[in-house]
Amino acid sequence: MRLGAQKLLVLLNMALKCGIVGLPNVGKSTLFNCVSSGKAQALNFPFCTIEPNLGSTQVPDDRLEQLAALVKPKRVVPATVDFVDIAGLVKGASQGEGLGNQFLANIRETDAILHVLRCFDNDDVAHVSGHVDPVRDMEIVETELQIKDLETIENRLSKVQKQAIAGGDKEAARLVDLLLQYKDALNQGENARTVPLTNWEERRMGRDLFLLTNKPVLYVCNVDEDSAVDGNEHTQRVAERLEQENAPYLIVAADAEAQIAQMEDADMQQEFLDMLGIEETGTNRLIHAAYRLLGLETFFTTRNEEVRAWTFQEGTKAPQTAGLIHTDFEQGYIRAEVIKFEDFLHYKSEAACREAGKISAEGKNYVVRDGDIMHFLFSR
Repeated sequence: MRLGAQKLLVLLNMALKCGIVGLPNVGKSTLFNCVSSGKAQALNFPFCTIEPNLGSTQVPDDRLEQLAALVKPKRVVPATVDFVDIAGLVKGASQGEGLGNQFLANIRETDAILHVLRCFDNDDVAHVSGHVDPVRDMEIVETELQIKDLETIENRLSKVQKQAIAGGDKEAARLVDLLLQYKDALNQGENARTVPLTNWEERRMGRDLFLLTNKPVLYVCNVDEDSAVDGNEHTQRVAERLEQENAPYLIVAADAEAQIAQMEDADMQQEFLDMLGIEETGTNRLIHAAYRLLGLETFFTTRNEEVRAWTFQEGTKAPQTAGLIHTDFEQGYIRAEVIKFEDFLHYKSEAACREAGKISAEGKNYVVRDGDIMHFLFSR
């Protein structure tokens, strides 16, 4: 998958925010209710979602539970993901059709997009375009986002080109070059994220443009219960279409997942999953897929009577991950004491890990790894 500018996502210990988008009546609100604590309306008419619904859920991570079982802290704090159920988009949204401008503004505020595609047939659920065609639906949404991005680029170009020519501004000239690359791609029906960015400066400029089609997208094929495992002819068409750009997708039966979400008994949930032939709930698969999409990982802290999971960008160095806890930790960083999760699990305590020589002291250039248990030393 192409991550492009979105690889520069900076999470200052804020929850990842995923926007759930798609045409009306494709199952967005049903999916939202599955993956969050919110209760959005899920009705059979367009635009039953007007204001964006907000919800949050914990990031499932067995490692956190295993650490808590060993440490026995007073508090266990998992990482969280926020979901936004955004009003359905229709053809012409970029020109203000339906809830167009409001829809597009809400997308700008998200880190990643979950694009829900209707991949089920049901005469009782109206389709805004008359019949089910997920590839057509995908292209409608993408076209509207591309048109809006072109408008953004045209407006920016008219200002920046004057600066580049009249003032001899080198950075403005570089931005003009990048804007023209984006413009060319969008005019060819390609998304902004397909433009290859070769250096940090280009990625920074691309990120600062806040282009809608530069956001990472996970496509969610909403199917009926019988298609929950192997999909159907609709999901096959989606897979063939997405293969062209190596884009990720998931198959989720939102109605079935909604039933699972309402079950309070874990054994009943597992029985239902077994009946469907699904190993893991759609919620968990969505969250894990969103993390992979954005290159996110998790480190842990086990101090102050608390075990906590922290989300960070893959490839981040120790001082910057320390800054997720508190800015003082980054500014006064001295070193980090690091225990690998597997070692903690084996030796069962920090003291035993220290005695066995399984705690390493890492400096400012240490790249934090997924699952690291961190203790930061800093000066005030």
